[in-house]
Amino acid sequence: MITKAVFCDALGTVLELDPPWIHLGPELGLPVDDRLEAAVRREMAYYRDHAQEGTDEVALADLRRRCAALLERELGREVSVEQMLSAIRFRSAADAGPALAGLRKLGLTLVCVSNWDVSLGEVLERCGLGGAFDAVVTSAAAGARKPDPAIFAAALELAGCAPGEALHVGDTPAEDAAGAAAAGIPSLLLDRDGGGEIASLAEIQQHLRS
Repeated sequence: MITKAVFCDALGTVLELDPPWIHLGPELGLPVDDRLEAAVRREMAYYRDHAQEGTDEVALADLRRRCAALLERELGREVSVEQMLSAIRFRSAADAGPALAGLRKLGLTLVCVSNWDVSLGEVLERCGLGGAFDAVVTSAAAGARKPDPAIFAAALELAGCAPGEALHVGDTPAEDAAGAAAAGIPSLLLDRDGGGEIASLAEIQQHLRS
């Protein structure tokens, strides 16, 4: 089958994240040490497990309050939602913009498919990728998180193509590769350190079926 659509994961694929503890420490007047890093990593793990609960503005605000409260318990001091959010700084991966623009020139439908709350579209916009995708599918909106094939089914419906006509690109075997396989979608595992099927998003074009 000819490739008609390319799906991309968000974090670790088209987006990168500064280590939040390097920004949270100065924000709170705390040393950037192992204790702070461990606390932030526990908060990040909690968020990953509950991101799909951020289905609208009210639910997302509640999820963020819970995340900040977790940090408070871990650090033994007050942490506001605003302080927490100011430390979370995403940026576009260096190869994302050019690669996505190249795929668009080929007439492909591009969909971002990610385990994320409903704010992903705003994050992509802030990082300069707002116009790079034709659609964004989050676990919060789909009611399912990768590797559940249901989130990919939502992406296929938006792209208007069959599973064999899509290609999913992501950086996690357990979520991206396994989830795409469960949905019958071919996939590429991205590892910029060289341990995957591709080391750059620029290599996607070499794997399109025509």
